[in-house]
Amino acid sequence: MSELKTNKISTNDQNNVAIDNALGLKSYTTTQMNALTSAAGDIIFNTTEEVPYFYNGTSWEELASPSIVVSSLVIAGGGGGSGAEGGGGGGAGGYRNSYASETSGGGGSTETPLNIDLLTNYTVTVGAGGGSNTSGSNSEFSTITSIGGGRSGDGTNSAAAGTAGGSGGGAAGRGSNAGGAGTANQGFSGGNNAPGPLSDDDAGGGGGGAGAAGGNASNKNAGNGGAGLSSSITGSAVTRAGGAGGSTQNGSAGSGGTGGGANGVNSSSTPGNGAVNTGSGGAGRGHPSGTAGSGGSGIVILRWATADATITVGGGLTSSSATDGSDTVVTFTEGTGTISFS
Repeated sequence: MSELKTNKISTNDQNNVAIDNALGLKSYTTTQMNALTSAAGDIIFNTTEEVPYFYNGTSWEELASPSIVVSSLVIAGGGGGSGAEGGGGGGAGGYRNSYASETSGGGGSTETPLNIDLLTNYTVTVGAGGGSNTSGSNSEFSTITSIGGGRSGDGTNSAAAGTAGGSGGGAAGRGSNAGGAGTANQGFSGGNNAPGPLSDDDAGGGGGGAGAAGGNASNKNAGNGGAGLSSSITGSAVTRAGGAGGSTQNGSAGSGGTGGGANGVNSSSTPGNGAVNTGSGGAGRGHPSGTAGSGGSGIVILRWATADATITVGGGLTSSSATDGSDTVVTFTEGTGTISFS
């Protein structure tokens, strides 16, 4: 027989029930809980799981914070180009995708969407593109971090190997230098440079992209930037995260990778920047040494079923919201801050 024990019962002037102390639920292990003869609505504390459970009339269910499933595309900032003569192209920012069956960068498979708790703060950061001779910055959503694209070379005429990153930067400078490595499941490596037949014929390797490695330079001709990847997370297919083409002093400049990678330049032409909010790489110098192009800023895009939750965006973030069918899509284009769902 059930027994109710209390020290005092008094009336309440409101239409509710109140107690002075914490309510102590009867405790059971999982084995004991499953052996109970229960009715719908029964609530106990499960000491094995250390959470309350309720009986729905058929089975015991955990009384925990509700969660929703959120798909995401998280792209880091692209790497900057090399200020060296015959500069390489900057690598694209790391590319991580959990939407539908689309792939992640570097040949990676689709990631698993996150289960996000309601009424809980999560960090979002949109990585900035790297400036001349500078790698891009990381982008972040909750536990997902995409690595900034590697810069190309180091801005000198020697020892100008590309830098590792989400996608690696292309090599630059005189001598034989290798492109930087990409990050597994985020992006590909940058291309190697090549010394030309004459002392002023050096050419840089292309920056790595999310979808392909940067091209190697050959003779005095620069390598092409690696291709980016397409995603339809917003409802429309958009290609992002291309590596920048390599530059050259006297040969043919490399083309930028699809998705916003800057084209390489020839001789004294001004190097271009990676496209904004694509995480694409910036172009290096052709000739002479000097300031190179910057990588494009990254982007964070979230998608979930509209009926499941609404989002609150904290200060410090620039975002826009849209709907696609029964889903909400929020795109973050700048800043860092916290978000929550309710």
